Amino acid sequence: MKSFTDILEAAKKCPPKKVAIAVAQDGEILEAARECQENGIAKTVLVGDADEIARIASERGIDISSMEVINEPEVEDAVKKAVMMVHNGEADMVMKGAVQSATVLRGVLNKNYGLRTGKVLSHVAVFDSPGYNRLMLMTDAGMNIKPTFAQKVDMVKNAVFVAKSLGMNNIKVAIIAHMELVNPDMTSSIDAGMLSKMAERGQIKDCIIDGPLALDLALSKEAARAKGVKSEVAGQADILVLDNIDAANVLYKALVFLGGAKITGLIVGASAPVILTSRADSSEAKLVSIALGVLMANKGK
Repeated sequence: MKSFTDILEAAKKCPPKKVAIAVAQDGEILEAARECQENGIAKTVLVGDADEIARIASERGIDISSMEVINEPEVEDAVKKAVMMVHNGEADMVMKGAVQSATVLRGVLNKNYGLRTGKVLSHVAVFDSPGYNRLMLMTDAGMNIKPTFAQKVDMVKNAVFVAKSLGMNNIKVAIIAHMELVNPDMTSSIDAGMLSKMAERGQIKDCIIDGPLALDLALSKEAARAKGVKSEVAGQADILVLDNIDAANVLYKALVFLGGAKITGLIVGASAPVILTSRADSSEAKLVSIALGVLMANKGK
């Protein structure tokens, strides 16, 4: 797949899935829910303040008569209900509505009704960038602050799973650092070298990993040639793995606000997709996020 349009078209061809939207009283969420059902991408369950949902839908001219609405006026209760629906097999994924991400994640991580698997949860972003000829993934701009080496291993595996859900083959992973040489004084470069070796030895499967790689090498074959770096990943990275949340979040926002990239993303590693979009995201971005969740749910996670 090379664009968000491809993601939407692929999701339409999948068996139907159901998304439980926690605290659904939000205009852009309801627009996305309408488009989702009209395009046959997924069935939507609106969990939240039923009166507010109806009011906003009426103001926007959105027909929600075909959608299931569950009245849970309190935010915490709405999140709990949406997560429990997935936990109990009544829905296939959970989506954040007009609620803080931290509140949704508390529900997802709840020991009694949450979606824990024992695996590391990580945020995987997918970019549709005008400067790149295909979709690009990045981790972790929203979950793990300063991941340990073991967490990075799981972050890579989570991102590879998303890439496979998007139909990618021969997946190339770039472990990003400030330069392409291992520096014993920089744990980020040491971690990158070890991740590369693990993939080489088959400890991390279904991908080719190279690192440390500076960002220009990951994205540009010309830069790699100029620096004399030979790499199967250089200039054609499918996944960028950043060392910490600061670096990842800066790159994330630079790609969007300076590079004009469209973006979607979700939390991976739970027993089902967890869709955490920003409240500032458009209904289109939210729709693509649901479509990505559908592809992942059909892939088996």
